[in-house]
Amino acid sequence: MSVPYHELEELTEQEERTEEPPLYKVLLHNDDYTTMDFVVMVLEVIFHKSTAEATRIMLNVHHNGVGVAGVYPRDVAESKAALVHELARKHEHPLRCSIEPA
Repeated sequence: MSVPYHELEELTEQEERTEEPPLYKVLLHNDDYTTMDFVVMVLEVIFHKSTAEATRIMLNVHHNGVGVAGVYPRDVAESKAALVHELARKHEHPLRCSIEPA
């Protein structure tokens, strides 16, 4: 059974209009108490960054007050931010993490 051409065209147009979910940046915020090693570990464990990339992001946080740990759909970004807060609390660090639209 064949599908009429106009129906195929309509399906193709609908697929083209389907948008990707909006992305959010996960931000780490500098503080005077959380160690640099802990921030690197968070970036490696939660954000799956290499040691070199984690170190670069950590230094950006340290020098600029904030740094982007990653960009994800909202639910993933919120989950990762919650994991950062949970791990920081467990290790008694005041590390703050937030999300904002990319």
